[in-house]
Amino acid sequence: MQEILKYFPDLTPEQLLLFEKMGPLYRDWNEKINVISRKDIDFLYEKHVLYSLAIAKIISFRPGSRILDVGTGGGFPGIPLAILFPTSHFVLIDSTGKKIKVVQAVAEELGLKNVTAIHTRVEDVKEEFDFVVSRAVTTFPFFVSLVKKNVAKKPQNSRPNGIIYLKGGDFQEEIKDFKKTIEVTEIQKFFTEPFFETKKIVYLPVNK
Repeated sequence: MQEILKYFPDLTPEQLLLFEKMGPLYRDWNEKINVISRKDIDFLYEKHVLYSLAIAKIISFRPGSRILDVGTGGGFPGIPLAILFPTSHFVLIDSTGKKIKVVQAVAEELGLKNVTAIHTRVEDVKEEFDFVVSRAVTTFPFFVSLVKKNVAKKPQNSRPNGIIYLKGGDFQEEIKDFKKTIEVTEIQKFFTEPFFETKKIVYLPVNK
């Protein structure tokens, strides 16, 4: 929890309380349904919550923004972002039903009215959103081919609508076809923990 305060000192008391509640909630749910690896649950705030919040270092979603989180797993990056941006709406999807069950329960127990969790595949999602976010679920070009249909044309944020992808390691080969428009930011610029040494935020505007 200290990691969150260290980098986000301006959180409201309500937001702080919600982030505090996440730890016990996920630990409890993880014992029933394994959505976070056993070795990672002790590092929930660093490897999952803070990692998700890295997105907030490159964009601050404006009120009314709609964000689709694809392959959300246990609710990342969607749930931490929903706490940080309570006036934006987040739709979290995953093709694994038991994971969505946990996400729905966590969102309900935290009282997050700006979160909708759906058991579905992105191929079946027809709605449009300002941004599509995800923690690397497949190769980047394939991900773009799946979700670009879901990016709305009309922008309402400081950046053009598009895709924001959290990714680790070297993936220059994956993004070579997007070189002219893609923006890759090292998370180490914002967070000093060793875990973030190879982690990046990949932003691809879709309807410039």
